Amino acid sequence: MINFKELISKEISKNTDIDEKNIMGFIEIPPSKEMGDYAFPCFKLARTMKKAPAQIATELEEKIKFENGEISEIKVEGGYLNFFVNKELLTKEVLTEFDNTKEFYGSESKKDKTILVEYSSPNIAKNFHIGHLRTTIIGAALYNIYKYLGYHAIGINHLGDYGTQFGKLIEGYKRWGNEYNVEEDPIPELTKIYVRISDLCKKDEDILEACRENFRKLEAGDPYCVKLWTWFRDVSLKEFQKIYDLLGVKFDSIKGESFYTDKTDEIEKILDKAGVLTDSQGAKVVNLEDKGLGICMIRKSNGSTIYATRDLAAIKYRADTYNFDKCLYVVAYEQSLHFKQIFEVAKYLGIPEKCVNGLEHVKYGMTRLPSGKMSTRNGTVIEVKDLLHEAISRIEKIIDEKNPDMKDKQENAKKIGIGAVIFNNLCNTLIKDQIFDWDTVLSFQGETGPYIQYVYVRTKSVLDKFDKIPELKDVDFDCLMDESSQKVISTLYNFNNVLNNVIEKNETCYLTHFLIELGQNYTEFYNNNKVLVDDEKIRNSRGYLSYAVQTVIKTGAKLLGINMPTEM
Repeated sequence: MINFKELISKEISKNTDIDEKNIMGFIEIPPSKEMGDYAFPCFKLARTMKKAPAQIATELEEKIKFENGEISEIKVEGGYLNFFVNKELLTKEVLTEFDNTKEFYGSESKKDKTILVEYSSPNIAKNFHIGHLRTTIIGAALYNIYKYLGYHAIGINHLGDYGTQFGKLIEGYKRWGNEYNVEEDPIPELTKIYVRISDLCKKDEDILEACRENFRKLEAGDPYCVKLWTWFRDVSLKEFQKIYDLLGVKFDSIKGESFYTDKTDEIEKILDKAGVLTDSQGAKVVNLEDKGLGICMIRKSNGSTIYATRDLAAIKYRADTYNFDKCLYVVAYEQSLHFKQIFEVAKYLGIPEKCVNGLEHVKYGMTRLPSGKMSTRNGTVIEVKDLLHEAISRIEKIIDEKNPDMKDKQENAKKIGIGAVIFNNLCNTLIKDQIFDWDTVLSFQGETGPYIQYVYVRTKSVLDKFDKIPELKDVDFDCLMDESSQKVISTLYNFNNVLNNVIEKNETCYLTHFLIELGQNYTEFYNNNKVLVDDEKIRNSRGYLSYAVQTVIKTGAKLLGINMPTEM
């Protein structure tokens, strides 16, 4: 498919001697179609060319030629050079490309680059909280999009299954295990044990020391401690899997911190050999104060490792195993200092430079209620399992009111409810705190997941009235030259560019905004253009465009982790 932006950049570069890549970075999409499809702000060249922007625009307008008619018109407005794409050519390009690729429209061929995405990473024996929901949803979407664009993507679930908290849990279970039904309700029961032993540790230093000793025994391979820890891990994973099944999330690798414990000695030796490991009151640390990053602890004074050590071991293992080009850590912004520290220390591990440079922390904000921050103490924490089932339940009630005779009500409610939660987590800039409000999340109007699904169902309703889906050979491009049809076609043209923007900036909102725009433009098209008309050429042309919209909405939503209902 023609890259119009690239084509314009080449022509401007040819007539200015300015590097083509620089030109391409300056090209903009005007706020309205009346102003063109692309705009080049000539004031970007004013200093280099020592001319006024308006003069540069006028001179370029006279020089630039598109011999094959890809650009139908060039207009000068002030210091801007506005380009209007050839509608007939654009329509033919988009629909031909779609016809060749269908559900793979916008994808790319296989690339020789490996991208690791670490997401979810819940803590064993603890509730799967709302923060873990965000990392799971964001990470899964990024993983899907990288894969769709041809990268060798590997999804990693790095479980929090090690640390001194397990020493506490082991001690608590030793004392009161028979009082709790862990098999029946694992996470809540283990949480009760953990809270109880933690309270006792605050009052009795000897018990706290016993907990520390349990963790030292666990690290040393004590059979009893390992057996208990393995059981805690297994029952927790079974509970987490229920949530992953609801979300439709999968991983290529599930390894906890524990997997890297026998690799931490090597990390310590490498850092010692590099001359960056120092003693600090019996602990082993790397001093990063000259970088403004404080002290990164590698080993505690009691000989235990911490999660920074295990994260460094994981980086080396992943570099050695995958030789990755990027390793994304989808973790809340609260951990920013931790990742800055380990990324800095990773420079001394002797791994390939591309791996060091490919370490990225994909930060996201907190989830808040309209009333403010969630709090366990105030009873305002929403458990993920409860949240997902509540979303489904609320949608079922809406369906009962609006469409009581719906077939497959439960399955459709599940797709709409889960889709609504997923979309809400991905629709804004990730670093912003997210407000979770049921009325907004589940609304069938506005910029929401259910709205996207509603547009999809509308296209399905249109196409169900055709004897068969129209084919490209049945399309008369002249029937799609009106403004609302062209808005849809221009939006479809941008799909691949949008996906590349997602991975360039690790921001899923580019795709959610695209789907909303496509939905709104199709709604305008649908309202302005009756599809099921008597004229066969018009009916087939508009029907085929509806088919393209339906397919791309389904594909884009699936990349986000959202499935389409059959009815709404």
